[in-house]
Amino acid sequence: MAGPTTAERGARQQEPSGPPPARRLRSARLRTIIILVTALVLLGAGAGWLLYGSKALRVERVTVSGTRVLTPAQVREAADVPVGSPLISVDTDRIEARLRQELPRIDAVDVVRSWPRGIGLKVTERTPVLLVEKGGKFVEVDDEGVRFATVSRAPKGVPLLELTVSRSGSAAASHRRFGEDRLVREAVAVARSLPAAVARDTRVVKVLSYDDISLELRGGRTVAWGSSEKGRAKGRTLAALMKAAPAARHFDVSVPTAPASSAS
Repeated sequence: MAGPTTAERGARQQEPSGPPPARRLRSARLRTIIILVTALVLLGAGAGWLLYGSKALRVERVTVSGTRVLTPAQVREAADVPVGSPLISVDTDRIEARLRQELPRIDAVDVVRSWPRGIGLKVTERTPVLLVEKGGKFVEVDDEGVRFATVSRAPKGVPLLELTVSRSGSAAASHRRFGEDRLVREAVAVARSLPAAVARDTRVVKVLSYDDISLELRGGRTVAWGSSEKGRAKGRTLAALMKAAPAARHFDVSVPTAPASSAS
C-alpha cells in the first residue's frame, strides 16, 4: 500500500497543534482576571490592616490652634479624642458637636486628621460685642446676640448693655411685642454699626424700647440713635457730625438725614 504523498505530509505538518486560538485567548483572559482579583483582595486586606490594625496609623497626639481665652488643655479635655484608636475611625463630626456643647465660647471648630498619627482642632472663639452685668459678673454677648460666657472681669473695649425697659407706656408695649432677646439683638446690631473710632469711645448701649436706643461715650457724651435700622448710615453721619462739632456733648442721629448736635 502506498504511503502518504509529499503534499499530504506537508499539509499535516501545517495543521496547528493544541487548543484552538479562541480557547487559548479565553484561558489567558481568565488567568489575568484571577490574578487581578487576587491582587485587589490582597491590596484591600493590606490597606484595611494598615488603617485599622497597624499601630503606625493610630492617634498619638491632639493639637489645638486658634484659642484666645480658652486654653488648649480645656479644648483637648472637652474634645475627648480617643487617643490610641485608629485614626481613620475617629468620628470628627461627633467631636465638633461635643466641643460646641461643652464650650459655648467656641463659635466654629474644624476637626481634621493629621496623618499619620494626629488630630488637629482648629478653633474660632466668639468675640463679645456687648456685656450684660449680672450679680457683679459680666455676661458676654456676641455679634449674633448669643450670650455665651460669664466672666468676673469685663474685657477692655466692650461696652455694657443697659436694658431698662419701662413696664408702662410705649416702652412696655415694645417689650411685649419684641421680647427681651429681640431687644438685645437690636442693641447688638447698633454696636456692629458703629465706626471703629466711635466704638472705641462707647461705654454703654442703652435700650429703652425697640426705637429708643442711645449711647454713652467717653467723657460724658451721649448719642440718640433710635432704632437699629439704617445703622451704617447713622454711623457715617455720627462720625461726620463729631468731626464737625468736636465740642458737642450730645448727638442725635435717629434720623440720619437730619442729624443734630448740641453742647448740652
